[in-house]
Amino acid sequence: MSSSFERGLKILAEIASSGETTVDDVALKLGIPVSTAYRYFKVLRDQDFVAEDDGRYRAGRTLLNISGQPVAQSLLSEVGNAVLRSIVDRVGETAVMIVRVGDHAMCLRREEPDKALKYTFAVNELLPLYAGAGQRMLLAWAPQEVLHQVLSGPMARFTNHTLTREQILASIPQIRASGLVLSRGELEEGAVSIAVPVFSRGEVVCSLNVAGPENRCGSKLWIASTLKVMRAAANNLTDSLQSSTPNKSTRETLDDYSSIA
Repeated sequence: MSSSFERGLKILAEIASSGETTVDDVALKLGIPVSTAYRYFKVLRDQDFVAEDDGRYRAGRTLLNISGQPVAQSLLSEVGNAVLRSIVDRVGETAVMIVRVGDHAMCLRREEPDKALKYTFAVNELLPLYAGAGQRMLLAWAPQEVLHQVLSGPMARFTNHTLTREQILASIPQIRASGLVLSRGELEEGAVSIAVPVFSRGEVVCSLNVAGPENRCGSKLWIASTLKVMRAAANNLTDSLQSSTPNKSTRETLDDYSSIA
């Protein structure tokens, strides 16, 4: 039987690898009673190893510091929904925040409009790093070894518009220079998506991505107006991250984020 210490380490490892999870999910994976898992989570939360939001748990500041993950990702998790909601309210389409996890991308946060037809990803869903606007933005700024790993591995073609290795390589200098990726149907036919980067201390820590159907989002006018809103949000978020410290509260960071003009 595992010791309490071993169980605690396994729970921390599960949270670190999954990005966000629930007590029930961890209890099922580790084969322990839910009541036991809750006791572990309470201790971990009290010590700031995990943070809880509406029943879902993610890495807290202490775990992020130990694992070497930047404090930026913790702050992104905390303020992400407010940032995305401000975009959705202005552009009327789905907005997601995407981060890189190894050689994949992951949807960290998502906000949706009240519309029947939406293009979106599930929170914590792993995505290919080479297809889609937000994902390719992260690939363009990824370390060279990650780029090599992605482009040398298997690359499924999701639609006829999914880019080839050669096209992706050729696009990287332009993406880094313009700070923009525009995707048309790379993952799903009929979808248009735009992505911009968010920086923290010289590194891209996430991409902001807006997506919708071609018939609503395909015009140059919509793309230009949406891009203006997204860049304002990305700049505000970058400024908040640049000025943040490990001891800065969520409330202070949210106060730093002004409404998009």
